[in-house]
Amino acid sequence: MHIDFFLVLGSAVVGLLIGLTGMGGGALMTPMLVLLFGVTPSAAIASDLMAALFMKPAGVAIHWSRKTVNSDVVKFLCIGSVPAAFAGTFVMHLMGNTTAAEHQLQILLGSALIIGALSILFRSVFVESTPKGTDHVPVRRLPTVLVGIVGGFMVGLTSVGAGSLILVLLVFVYPKLRSDHLVGTDLAQSLPLTLSATLGALAFGHVNFSLTTSIIIGSVPMVIVGSLMSSRSNGYLLRRIITGVVLLSGLKYVGLPTPALGVAAVLVAGLITLITVRHSMARQPSIASGTGLVAEPVQDVVAFLPSGLDGDL
Repeated sequence: MHIDFFLVLGSAVVGLLIGLTGMGGGALMTPMLVLLFGVTPSAAIASDLMAALFMKPAGVAIHWSRKTVNSDVVKFLCIGSVPAAFAGTFVMHLMGNTTAAEHQLQILLGSALIIGALSILFRSVFVESTPKGTDHVPVRRLPTVLVGIVGGFMVGLTSVGAGSLILVLLVFVYPKLRSDHLVGTDLAQSLPLTLSATLGALAFGHVNFSLTTSIIIGSVPMVIVGSLMSSRSNGYLLRRIITGVVLLSGLKYVGLPTPALGVAAVLVAGLITLITVRHSMARQPSIASGTGLVAEPVQDVVAFLPSGLDGDL
């Protein structure tokens, strides 16, 4: 089995960013593999899914210990997401591995990155600035299952959506649920979702074990390092900057011309600046009153958060 030193190094950088920001590997690792290392989208997606299985358990354990997981919501999310994730990998298999099929998958991946990035930016405006909310909410079974189906299929097909799309959809279904419970619940359901998608990728032969091993060796230790460093870094700003890069990567995937990409970069930079300034102004009264000092570090330290990716994206 061949271990690629440069891929290990690149995965270590991505792992550090995941730990620092809590963003998912689907939004960071897969674009790196495709754009920098020339890995086919199908192999990149499958390998990222398998590597995520080694990143998520610690985060899930932390949320269970903090009692920030709504097990009833997790159950109905998994009813939808687990079979849908496997179905997503099956659809990827049906697309084949021709050049045309890989191009189509690249377009789908770019679309997923754009949706995921916009979801994170939406979350920045409407979720992270909302009041604490409540710990317990009545389970809305059908909408929760539908959220699981949509998010699970996207993860199985593109590896993007567990920590961005699903989380934002949960905000609409459970607007009164506390943010930390939203995060913990989403992360807990993403583990069986990712396992299902990984089993599908293995069954249909998309996983490159040498590639996956290099990713795991580089990323997993650095995710832990990044999570320990996160409370001393400006994770909020870094997450927004990376989200902007992910959005631009998605636009490049779908074929946006270079001049238009430059215009998009300026607009994205302006939007991130506005969001960051708004966040800073909103936190000043909380800091002055001695509140609001815990939520951000806690969300950063548990690192392996949505995802992300979102899975995390």
